[in-house]
Amino acid sequence: MGRDDCIFCRIIAGQIPCTKVYEDDAVLAFLDIGPISPGHTLVVVKPHVRHLYDGDSDVLEGLGSALGRVAGAVVEATGADGCNVLCNNGRAAGQLVDHVHFHVIPRRQDDGLFPHWPKFEYEPGQAEAIAQSIREKL
Repeated sequence: MGRDDCIFCRIIAGQIPCTKVYEDDAVLAFLDIGPISPGHTLVVVKPHVRHLYDGDSDVLEGLGSALGRVAGAVVEATGADGCNVLCNNGRAAGQLVDHVHFHVIPRRQDDGLFPHWPKFEYEPGQAEAIAQSIREKL
């Protein structure tokens, strides 16, 4: 998928309308058309970058600068008790649009969304082996 067939590139270019909440040189933030909760906002980087780990430092710095600001505004504007800030990378992680974007999802206490975080315990030595492998890739 390239810029011409990417829905987010087309929204950024003004070819598809959106309900914009914020824009700067690095990102465009707009309300999700299929929200999980009222105020669910997408924060989309302007260059076409497929995964978060493919972005260069300028793209990521601009994103980081705007993301917290947008998340705080969403929480305040919706009267939420908090928010989830999520980024899916790859189909296995639930990424449906191959363009870096974050979901800012306003949350209320006991709203029933994501009722628990799934977890497991590492086998002995497994955590250190994985950590070492990650360190080697950095």
